[in-house]
Amino acid sequence: MEIFLKLVGTSGFANISLGNVVMFLVAGTLIYLAIAKQYEPLLLIPIGFGVTLANLPLGEMGAYEGGVMNVIYRTGIKTQLLPPIIFMGVGALTDFRPLLGRPLTFLLGAAAQLGIFSAALGAAFIFGFTAKEAASIGIIGGADGPTSIFLASKLAPHLLGPIAVAAYSYMSLVPIIQPPIIRILTTKKERAINMPQTRKVSKTAVIIFPIITGVLASLSIPSCAPLIGMLMFGNLLRECGVTERLSKTAGSALIDIVTIFLGLSVGATMDSAHFLNLDTIAILIMGAFAFALSTAGGVVFAKIINLFLAAEKQINPCIGAAGVSAVPMAARVVQKFVSTSTRGRVNPLMHAMGPNVAGVIGSAVAAGVFLSLLS
Repeated sequence: MEIFLKLVGTSGFANISLGNVVMFLVAGTLIYLAIAKQYEPLLLIPIGFGVTLANLPLGEMGAYEGGVMNVIYRTGIKTQLLPPIIFMGVGALTDFRPLLGRPLTFLLGAAAQLGIFSAALGAAFIFGFTAKEAASIGIIGGADGPTSIFLASKLAPHLLGPIAVAAYSYMSLVPIIQPPIIRILTTKKERAINMPQTRKVSKTAVIIFPIITGVLASLSIPSCAPLIGMLMFGNLLRECGVTERLSKTAGSALIDIVTIFLGLSVGATMDSAHFLNLDTIAILIMGAFAFALSTAGGVVFAKIINLFLAAEKQINPCIGAAGVSAVPMAARVVQKFVSTSTRGRVNPLMHAMGPNVAGVIGSAVAAGVFLSLLS
C-alpha cells in the first residue's frame, strides 16, 4: 500500500495544476483549428502537441527543462538553425517572376511592413515592453512565422511561445482578417482595375536575381544574411535548372522535417509559467494590430502610387494587401476577394504574387534592422 501511495504521489495526476489544465485547453484549441478549420495544420498541430508535452507534470518535456525538447530547443532555436533552413525551403518553392515582371510591386511589399514598426512602437510606449521585446512583438505584423521565431529567440526568448503562436495564428486567419480591411479601403471602381500582363522575365534574370539580392541585402544589413541568404540560395537551386534534386529536397522533405521540430520546440516553450500572464494578452493584441496595419499599409500605398500613374498603367490597390509574408495565402485571398467583387471579370492572382514574395524579403530585412539596432 505504501508503494502504491508513493507511486500515486509522484504521478502527473497528483501534481497537475490549474495552469496545466488551461494550457491543455489552449493546445486542444490549436489542434482543433488545425484539423477542423484547416488553419495552418502543418504548424499548429506540432505546436499544439508541443504545448501538451510541455505541460505534462514531471514529464520534463518543456523547452526550459532538461529533456529532449530542451535539446531540440537549444540546438535548433537558440542556435538560429531551424528558421534559416525554413527560409531555404521557402526560396525553393518561390517564383520571383511576378515581382521581376513588375518591379514597382516591390514597393508594396515594403509598405506592408508599416505594421511591424508601428506595433513595435505601440508595444514599447503603450504596454511598456523593452525595446528588444517590442521589436520581437512588432515583427508579427510581417505574418512570417520563421522570421518571428528567429528574431524573438535572439531578442526576447522568454516571449518566444506567445509570439510564435500569435504569428502563426494570424497567418492562418488571413482569409478572415484581410477582406474587411480591403473592402473598407477600396472602392468598387478600384477593385475593378484590370492590370495588364507583366512583361516576360528571362532565364538569366531569374538566376541573377537571387545572387544579386542576397549579396546586396546582406552587405547593407548583415544581420539579415541568415534569412535572406538562405532564401536566395533556395531560390537559386530552383531556378538554375541543374539542381532539381536539391531543390525538391529543400522544398519538400527537408522543410517538412524542420517544420516538425520547429513546431514541437516552439510549443514546448509554452508551459503555464511562461504563457499564462498579461504579457501574452498584450502580445496577441499588438500582433493583431500589426497585421491589420500591415495589410492597410500595402493597400493605401498602392492607392498613392496610382496618383502618379497613367490610367492604363494603374495598379489594383487590393494587391497591396498581399504585401504581408503569408505566401501564397495572402495572394489567394486577394484573388478571391477581387474575383468575387467583380463577378470573375478581374483575377489578379499573379499580380498579387509580386508584393507577396516581396513581403518575404521585406520582413526578413525588417528583422535584420531590429537586430542591427538592438543586438
